[in-house]
Amino acid sequence: MWWRERIGYVGQEPKLFRMDISSNIRYGCTRDVKQEDIEWAATQAYAHDFISALPNGYETLVDDDLLSGGQKQRIAIARAILRDPKILILDEATSALDAESEHNVKGVLRSVRSDSSSRRSVIVIAHRLSTIQAADRIIVMDRGQIVEDGSHRELLLKDGLYARLTRKQADSME
Repeated sequence: MWWRERIGYVGQEPKLFRMDISSNIRYGCTRDVKQEDIEWAATQAYAHDFISALPNGYETLVDDDLLSGGQKQRIAIARAILRDPKILILDEATSALDAESEHNVKGVLRSVRSDSSSRRSVIVIAHRLSTIQAADRIIVMDRGQIVEDGSHRELLLKDGLYARLTRKQADSME
């Protein structure tokens, strides 16, 4: 199907398989890829350094207890990036992550957005609003309806639902 080639998806709880990390990143990619392509995708996903630090690097066998939630998430993002989709959907991709892992995933978003060679659209579905503040465009939905649309700054100035939710989340962090 044409959309499989054009859309990459990373969900809240990414699925990794009991195979080495290189194979997990390569999984589902229909084009011929070299190890350097896998390492490039891992670098884009802020995963290369922690993978390289593992005893067997990219040949390390994935085990449920071996990797943190943030590491699994970054491997799943590397898998999506390797496929070079025109649209990358991250569905609650940071919801279960600690602050450092969330920061790394936000770095991934910045790097994917700034990659001018890819011309890729990134759709981020998030309840944690800090994840989407740097987005070009934020669409706020309430009960299945679009209620606001704009940049982070524009939505704060509107002082509507987005601004209220942002203040509420900021208050809960204190």
